[in-house]
Amino acid sequence: TFLKVQDGCDYFCSFCTIPLARGRSRSGTIADTLQQARAIAATGVKEIVLTGVNTGDFGREHGETFLQLIGELDRVQGIERFRISSIEPNLCSDAVIDFVARSHRFMPHLHMPLQSGSDTILQRMRRRYDTALYADRVAHIRRVMPHAGIGVDVITGTPGETEDEFLKTHAFLRGIDVNYLHVFTYSERANTTAVRMDDAVPVEVRRDRTRQLRSLGAKLQRAHYQAHLGQARPVLFEHGEDPQAPDPSDHLFGYTDNYIRVAVPFHPSLANTVVPVALSHIDAD
Repeated sequence: TFLKVQDGCDYFCSFCTIPLARGRSRSGTIADTLQQARAIAATGVKEIVLTGVNTGDFGREHGETFLQLIGELDRVQGIERFRISSIEPNLCSDAVIDFVARSHRFMPHLHMPLQSGSDTILQRMRRRYDTALYADRVAHIRRVMPHAGIGVDVITGTPGETEDEFLKTHAFLRGIDVNYLHVFTYSERANTTAVRMDDAVPVEVRRDRTRQLRSLGAKLQRAHYQAHLGQARPVLFEHGEDPQAPDPSDHLFGYTDNYIRVAVPFHPSLANTVVPVALSHIDAD
């Protein structure tokens, strides 16, 4: 299940309407969040995914921190797994990364939005980091969790993204050790700074760049899967049917700790359990 620990955002990136739509960054207290987590645990849920608009900004108005929150959640009885859905690279500190590496309940899986691999475009976006900081975060994750799954958000076609700037993004993503991409095509939003910028990128060019990055993302993900062939990793199998499967009743689906999607022949006793699974081959899809 998903547990929303934070809402709103104070960052005002040039392409984004969230601060206008959701308001300023805010969250409950650690005590409130622990109470929600315990209530979830009582329902038999085995994995909680922590979500928010700017998740790492948790607790600021209460004098608390995201690192303190995950430290307390790690002690909640009944939950076998926690995941951090997404965290800004400037808030994904070495201390947060090191905690996840030490924890037995927080999964070795981090998702950090990048948006662009060009420092010029990151400045135009008003992002609060540069590519050097992002690369350092990825390198630190790899040092302490070599097997971790690392996901990336990227936006193509923001105003001012020339072909050269796009190629910087493509090269940057190839040069850091990440495992999958969520690629979004820039679209104009009223009341944002970006909509008033010059150098708009033609829509067809945006879409073509999205196709290129999605192709790269598929290759990165397959390489991640291939690197784990022959290994055994713990998988939490999910209830319900997967509509994408040819015959959903024949299989159970789940994810490894480091976010590899796994299918096994259906057996009702496996549902909602964490078991070690030998990763034997990669399906065509």
